[in-house]
Amino acid sequence: MSSHITNRADSATYASHTVDAINTLQKWYNRETGLWDTTGWWNSANCLTVLADFATVDPTASATLNIPEILQNTYDQAQKTPVQASKVLSVAGLPISTYTRLSKPEIEKRGFDNFLNDYYDDEGWWALAMIHSYDVGVQGIGDQQYLQAAIEIFEDMKKGNSTCGGIFWSKVTPYTNAIANELFLSVAASLANRVPSRKDYFLDTAKTQWNWFKNSGLINQDNLINDGLTDDCKNNGMQTWTYNQGVILGGLVELSKATGDKSLLTEAQTIASAAITKLSKDGILFEGCEPNCGSDGSQFKGIFMRNLHYLQKAAPMDPIKNFLLTNADTIWAKNRNDQNELGGTWEGPYTNATAGTQSSALDVLVAAAAVA
Repeated sequence: MSSHITNRADSATYASHTVDAINTLQKWYNRETGLWDTTGWWNSANCLTVLADFATVDPTASATLNIPEILQNTYDQAQKTPVQASKVLSVAGLPISTYTRLSKPEIEKRGFDNFLNDYYDDEGWWALAMIHSYDVGVQGIGDQQYLQAAIEIFEDMKKGNSTCGGIFWSKVTPYTNAIANELFLSVAASLANRVPSRKDYFLDTAKTQWNWFKNSGLINQDNLINDGLTDDCKNNGMQTWTYNQGVILGGLVELSKATGDKSLLTEAQTIASAAITKLSKDGILFEGCEPNCGSDGSQFKGIFMRNLHYLQKAAPMDPIKNFLLTNADTIWAKNRNDQNELGGTWEGPYTNATAGTQSSALDVLVAAAAVA
């Protein structure tokens, strides 16, 4: 597994690269909306999550970057920024999301606002963003508000019962896909670890969700997760997007912590190892839609690497550590311009960047700083 990078950086260097890349990410931050321009609603939740994760890795640098205040501003402003979501799957199976700003009367007619919309996957991303913001632990800056927001999102997701088991992708499309169900598992297990007074309530949901998921047929014979199920509840054989291999890892890490069941980490490692083997080129993670992944697909790889980072912290394996570091080194050496903008094709050459590609690559730099 060679990236053609011979010099391995250390944790402090990865953290320094992360600071530089966050400063670039923030040029797209819109304080009025609490969102990142050039990317979508759910992507902004992922931008927030990578900032929160870096704050737990390097609190000193986080304070210098003013990350706690950014978390608070996004919490305050994003849920006041009403958007109507619409999603379709392309012929190739790539999700394409569009978002339209709505007036308050239109929101009231629709029946929900805040971090809720028609799509349970969007809701799950914001729930995890709130949970990781809570984990930063800055008292008095929304700490309990963040957790309560995540709980409210969880309760809405729980209403999405699919006829196949688990939950549907959305409130308007009867499709049972992997990502919404992985997010539901991860949110439930994460809340079980953070709300002691209601641990059994959240844990029961998480255990039920994982038991259904592993028996649903979504995990194929290669130990990769396909996009979803057919109307008759069979694996639809669609793409094995990297993020579908990722969110499940974080969910299983949280479920293992909540239950004490270490075998869940072994199951996560099996999926992770399959993804590293089958979804990378010359040791660098590769998305099947590259180089034209759009706003949605450009976010996927970072989500896999973020959750791989969580798994590596919980159950270290040298191949996983090496994979994280190799990708971080390659991104910085081959996929960066002189403004520290990071593109979507990690092996290079750099072409163009958005807040989505920047935050996706940042997930790798944060992971490297954490595990080096």
